[in-house]
Formats: sequence, structure tokens, C-alpha cells
Amino acid sequence: MSIMKKSMPDKVFDSFNMAIMIIILILMVYPLYFIVIASFSDPYSVVNGHVYILPSGFTVEAYINVSEDSRIWLGYMNSIRYTIFGTLFSLALTIPAAYVLSKKNMLGRKFLIFYFLIPMYFSGGLVPTFLLVRSIGLMNKSYTLIFLGAMSMYNLIVARIFFQTSIPEELYESASIDGASNFRIFFQIALPLSSAIIAVMALFYAVSNWNSYFSALIYISNQRFNPLQIVLRNILINNQIMLSIEDMEPEEMLDAARRQLMAEGMKYALIFIASAPLLIAYPFVQKHFVKGVLIGSLKG
Repeated sequence: MSIMKKSMPDKVFDSFNMAIMIIILILMVYPLYFIVIASFSDPYSVVNGHVYILPSGFTVEAYINVSEDSRIWLGYMNSIRYTIFGTLFSLALTIPAAYVLSKKNMLGRKFLIFYFLIPMYFSGGLVPTFLLVRSIGLMNKSYTLIFLGAMSMYNLIVARIFFQTSIPEELYESASIDGASNFRIFFQIALPLSSAIIAVMALFYAVSNWNSYFSALIYISNQRFNPLQIVLRNILINNQIMLSIEDMEPEEMLDAARRQLMAEGMKYALIFIASAPLLIAYPFVQKHFVKGVLIGSLKG
């Protein structure tokens, strides 16, 4: 079998594409790489722009300062709890709802789909939502973030498309003829064949719960329930000091400058600490991200 040789225009085009991809790769990877080397560099070198390729003045002081703060570990435990239980609760709502909405002969199906689409495009606003959450007693609870982020309309639509396009309707009909109930069909046929969409939805919800920030900022004021993202924000804000040359002794100015430099180093260390779990997990779950994109692109 002969292999066709590429023409010169094809080679030029491939080389151009390769160059563009390399540039895009560098633009995406270098910021992450810079955060890592800056977290291990002397803050003075980082502030003065002396860090480019390798750490300058290697130090782990920023990580030592972060590890000594008990709020970090409490935030980690809260984020892990929100991610695990929030993902399980979201799957328990999304997968059955998507399965039911995939049934074309279900009474009121179109109305329910339209009803679910409304909050996807329209919101009551921040203030009415805040008043509603407060009135039903969800403020400052250990389960607040789990309940508030329980359902994503986009994920529901993607899961519904999967059930409509990936599992033959004849399989359900055969089970129904054999006397299987709707619950038995769902648990013994639909769920075992839906491992791909379950993995995709679990991944999407887990990433969303781990990065949860705005909801915690609005609805959580008790520090015991703050997720990691809010803890990191509070630490950075507390370490940012406005230097006022007036009314300061020389020793106080030096101490304030030292704390600002320490805050600069801690900033990169905190970013890396918050991003590390997802960066480590991503290579193992990358195929599920791709599969989720392909499922969402199917016609349904």
C-alpha cells in the first residue's frame, strides 16, 4: 500500500499549524508554570521581576507560613466535603430527571423541559435569591453549598441527550414486555449502561463544587463552613497592608514591608495549593471531559 507524499503547500500548512499550536501551548502552560516557580522564589525577586524560567532565591517560606494557618486545613476539609456530598446529591437529582425527560411518551414532557429551561436563561436576581435563601433557613449551614449548587440545567440537558441517543428504546420496550417496572428498568438497565454520562456529570459537578466561591461569599459568613477558596481569599486580604509612611516608625515600616513581601509569596503558594488537586486529577479524567463535550454536541 503506497503512502501519498505531502505536497509543499501541505507541508507549509502543517508547519504553520504546528507553530500556532506550540504558541498557544506556551501561552496556556507558562502562567501555571510561573505560579509554581514564583511560589518557591524569594518574594523580593518576584516583585522586582527577576523570576522568568527558574526560581530565584529558592525558599519554601511561603508554604511554611501557609501550613501553619489552621484555616487552610479547615477549608480543605470543607471543600472536600462539599465536593463529595455535593456531587453525589447532584447526581441523585440530575440522572433520574434526565432519564425521565428522555421519554418521548411521557405526559407533559415538553412543558417540563420548557419549565427547566427558564432558570437557565432567567434569574430572579441576587437580592431576591438572598432573601429566599435566608427565609428558608439555608444561611450559614454545613449543607448550604450542597443544596444551592445541586442542579445544573446544562448538565441536565446533556444527560437527557445521552439517554435519548445512546440507549436504544427497544431495550426498554423488551424489558417492559417481560414485566419489568419503570424503577427496575431504570436501576437495572439504564444506570448500568450510563456509566459514561455518570462519570462526566460527576466530573463536572466535582469541579464546580471544588471551585465554589461566589455562593460561599454571599451565603456563608461562619468561618467554620468556609470552603478553601474563601479561606484563601481571606488570608490574602488580611496580609495586604496599605503602607502609610506618616505615623510610622522605621521599624514599623520595615515590618510592614516584610509582611507585604510575605503576602506576595503566599499569594502564589495559595494559588498552587488550591489548584493542585484538579491539576493532579485532570490527566486521569481528561477522556471524560472530551466525552462530555461530544455528548453535548449530539442532536437531541
